[in-house]
Amino acid sequence: MPLLQILRPTLPILIGASIMLTLSMGLRQSLGIFMQPLTHDIRISVSDFTLALAVQNLAWGFLQPLAGAMTVRYGFRPIMVVGSLLYIAGLGFMAGAHGVISIMIGGGVLIGTSLACTAAAIAMSVAARAVPETVRSTVLGIVSGAGSLGALLSAPIGQLLNEGFGWRVGLIGFVVLALAMIPAAWYAGRIDQVPLPKPTSSEDIGEATAAIAARAAFGNASFVVMTCAYLVCGMQLVFLTTHLPSYLAICGLDPMLSAQTLGMIGGFNVLGSLFFGWAGQRWNKLALLGMIYILRSLALAWYFMLPATPASTLLFGAIMGFLWMGVGPLVAGAVAEMFGLRWQAMIQGLAFMSHQIGSFLGAYGGGLLYDALGSYTMAWRIGVALGLAGGIIQVAFALMRPSQPPLLKAA
Repeated sequence: MPLLQILRPTLPILIGASIMLTLSMGLRQSLGIFMQPLTHDIRISVSDFTLALAVQNLAWGFLQPLAGAMTVRYGFRPIMVVGSLLYIAGLGFMAGAHGVISIMIGGGVLIGTSLACTAAAIAMSVAARAVPETVRSTVLGIVSGAGSLGALLSAPIGQLLNEGFGWRVGLIGFVVLALAMIPAAWYAGRIDQVPLPKPTSSEDIGEATAAIAARAAFGNASFVVMTCAYLVCGMQLVFLTTHLPSYLAICGLDPMLSAQTLGMIGGFNVLGSLFFGWAGQRWNKLALLGMIYILRSLALAWYFMLPATPASTLLFGAIMGFLWMGVGPLVAGAVAEMFGLRWQAMIQGLAFMSHQIGSFLGAYGGGLLYDALGSYTMAWRIGVALGLAGGIIQVAFALMRPSQPPLLKAA
């Protein structure tokens, strides 16, 4: 049966989840554009700004399991709509900021809380429920790919407004874009009317309580290894989204190049998400995750060891983009396979806590190292070393575990 015919009954849900995801992730990934002018204008340090983004990532990570658990009790729609409103409020706080407190509340607490309600874990859980298992990984890749388009839109718009009218107008432009999250969340909330499919795995914990579901997750060795490796993923990605614009400015390159590179990452995110969603339907998802971490680390080492040029920066953006959000469908699909769909958002959120601890280290640690050493050399070296270690351990464990499907399995 053609894929479109399978998806037609729940297509509005999938489109709503994709739009909500693309805006929540795209706007958040583009906030680094405003770091240089904002910190200079309101007289705060780079590490102050990156601390706010680090707080955002911690709030997102630690509230993600709670948001996932609340969808079981209250449904997805109210959680996603409230999250969309918090996003708009957070951007508004940043646009009107005159000191570090407003940046911390808006860019840190409010946007971080919103992301727990609107970003990948919730959107992927909505998509996973909307389709049969036979096409689930492929559809997760499609939604993740559609969710990657936001950086293509928001980064260039933000940079143009920033250069032409100032960073405050740029952030107001982001507020206008974020308004579209509300109807998108409302349509995606139709998933509350779709019944859960019957369990297909003996590991399904659909009838368990939240506490039992959490204990089952942390009692699963494959989940624990995936969660630990996920920390490195967050550290590398948030280091780039936060500090790449500053690094390019230090190298004397055109400020628009940072927006172009973030846009390139967003564009190749689409291809990577589609590919890894397709691949996850056919091969071991956990081994694929480890391979992504290894390839990312090699790309980081190559880029930062050479002098930065417009061509090398755009090529680096393309490579990293392809390896960026492909993690999303693999993690979501692996959690659904291990534990079923009812508690997927919560359990995926538990893994995501580790990712966001890494994000905190990437954003704030990168800022601290830059302020202390005057360069990003030590920061990227640490990111490469940990990425290679995490990726190798993930691949080795996935291939050695007899309970896991083989690396190559029937399509």
